[in-house]
Amino acid sequence: MRKRRNEAAVVGIVDAQQSGNCIEDALRLIDADKMIKSGDRVVITANMVDKKPPSTGTVVHPELLRKIIRYLKQFNPGSITVAAGSGGVTTAQVFEEIGFSRIITEEQVRFVDLNFGPYTEIRLNHDIVTTTKINKLLEDMDIHLSFTPMKMHKEATVSLGIKNVALSWPPGEIHGIPKKKLGIHEALHSFITAMGEAVPIDITILTGMMGMTGTGPSDGKPVDSKLIVAGTDPVAADTVACRLMGFLPQAVQYLFELHRRGIGQADLKKVLLKGIPLAQAEEMYSMAAMGQSIAIDKKHIISMHGD
Repeated sequence: MRKRRNEAAVVGIVDAQQSGNCIEDALRLIDADKMIKSGDRVVITANMVDKKPPSTGTVVHPELLRKIIRYLKQFNPGSITVAAGSGGVTTAQVFEEIGFSRIITEEQVRFVDLNFGPYTEIRLNHDIVTTTKINKLLEDMDIHLSFTPMKMHKEATVSLGIKNVALSWPPGEIHGIPKKKLGIHEALHSFITAMGEAVPIDITILTGMMGMTGTGPSDGKPVDSKLIVAGTDPVAADTVACRLMGFLPQAVQYLFELHRRGIGQADLKKVLLKGIPLAQAEEMYSMAAMGQSIAIDKKHIISMHGD
């Protein structure tokens, strides 16, 4: 695994209601402008899991994807590639029916369907899926963004930046649609951990416009929390989003294990948090999701185990 472009653990939280450009403001908080260099080959792994509209919280919103692309263009990258590998239906169906094809065409960027090759093979620290072929795009990128809604998940607990990459990149051509043919879901948390080790994420962008609570990744209740979370550390960014949902790190097995293995930081006492206060974000999310204001970090940032 190559090193992330910025190994510091920095997470920014933006209230989109108070922002003229929520994506740009979130990326500014984490100094993304210092991470992206002229000539970089940039890849955005965008969550396009199923052909349900963004209003359901299932997939990212095409117009937010456009904002990310336009933010990146100002740094004169060598290329911008949007990549996705749907697990619900074919990626092509999601791409055409939800409106992503229009964004790709208008912004003149490349699109890669991760469910197909050409392939390279990677080794995984997993008892069942010890190796997998994935698209060779992995070898042709300098900086990698994971862009996904903040969702609860009926099997993975949460679907955030790390899980988005872990389940988007294994090709449906090999693992099946849904991706259950070769054993990914026999030990899902271990597989997400293994992919988190193997595929670096330089920038995580999590949208709560819309997200999902309940039985995600595609059948839960939409949640419009008006929040955007961005981070330089994928574990730290996902940990912040978990906190909004009321979870400590150990409630999400793969997140806790990635922290233990040193892939990222799940102790928010050791993360530089910027933007609106964490407790305020927790209250905003809980009010949107449950109609009740709850903040587990109301008095101070608590430890990994709630102390």
